[in-house]
Amino acid sequence: MDDSTEATLKERRFAARRRAERLLSGPRPQTVRERLADLATLADAPYDLDIPTDIYGDGLVRTLEQRVAALLGKPDAAYFPTGTMAQQAALQVWAAHRSDGRYSDSRTVAMHPLAHPEVHERQAHARLSGLRTVWPTTAPRLPTAAELRSFDEPFHTLMLELPLREAGFVLPGWEELSGVYDVAEERSWRVHLDGARLWESAHHLGRSLPEICERADSVYVSCYKTIGAHSGALVAGDEEFVREAKVWRHRYGGKLFQQWPAVLTALAGLDRELPRLDDYITHAKAVAGALAEAPGARVNPDPPHTHQFQLWLPHPAEALDRAGVALAERDGIALFGAWRDAGPLPGFAMTEVTVAADALDWTPKEIIDAMAAFLELI
Repeated sequence: MDDSTEATLKERRFAARRRAERLLSGPRPQTVRERLADLATLADAPYDLDIPTDIYGDGLVRTLEQRVAALLGKPDAAYFPTGTMAQQAALQVWAAHRSDGRYSDSRTVAMHPLAHPEVHERQAHARLSGLRTVWPTTAPRLPTAAELRSFDEPFHTLMLELPLREAGFVLPGWEELSGVYDVAEERSWRVHLDGARLWESAHHLGRSLPEICERADSVYVSCYKTIGAHSGALVAGDEEFVREAKVWRHRYGGKLFQQWPAVLTALAGLDRELPRLDDYITHAKAVAGALAEAPGARVNPDPPHTHQFQLWLPHPAEALDRAGVALAERDGIALFGAWRDAGPLPGFAMTEVTVAADALDWTPKEIIDAMAAFLELI
């Protein structure tokens, strides 16, 4: 598929999903005008809006920082325009804090080869921050306590992505995570949680967000993933960590003059989406079970750990993309976003399924029938 054809298909998908009567995966896409109208409705939100707009991080920005810190059980938090910048700043702070005499490399970070900084940030941690990474495991899951104990390369900071998106939004069990925290404490490692999607991890782990974050030195959360803000991210930790993170925020160019529109949508997203997550996650298991009935379909993980999971089908991605757009245009049923040819299953393509508000009224039978119509169009 050439670039012009791909662009046309993307435009058709946007238009078809926006007009669709029913969506199974992800939110309904919006135009600029529609997002602006949504923002206008927040004029009646239960926040003090009769205050000056934020200037370099005060006002509503500070309100969001304090609220997220409280949700995560941390003393303070710092708001960033992007998650990439937020994590660079966090890792830079810990690189300057050497351990208590143990042999370690303060500029080496242990993470998974599928972690966001390795896959989606153009090696910013190495090119901009001078950090080196090591991989305690290459299995499609987080490292175990045993793997960490036997790992012989020195490092100073352990980064854990909860959930690990590229492996299928997978999470450890609570006992497994506790064991990893134990090893980190024994070795005097700093622990940083890449919690871009941490909000939905509490259900699978069976613990509250403060319990999950208690033994981590720093925690990153996204504002637009899961809770649907326009943009933004935060890192949380103790007061000294946050103070230093804000210094790095300024150095990286993230001390923006005003950010109130994005911050306001983040506050609204916390109110709207966090109470719904348990319903999304519970329903995701039913959705995954119905999708797995399709010929040759594979769901990963099965059952899902969060409200997001991978669906694999034995067809080329281009054919699946075209069939999905055709079904949405013909029947007003939008099942999936884009597909991609990649991964460990030759001959299969994969899409990420996100079960959110629009998916809650789908029954398993309706999903099975819609999948049959979808596959007939390939």
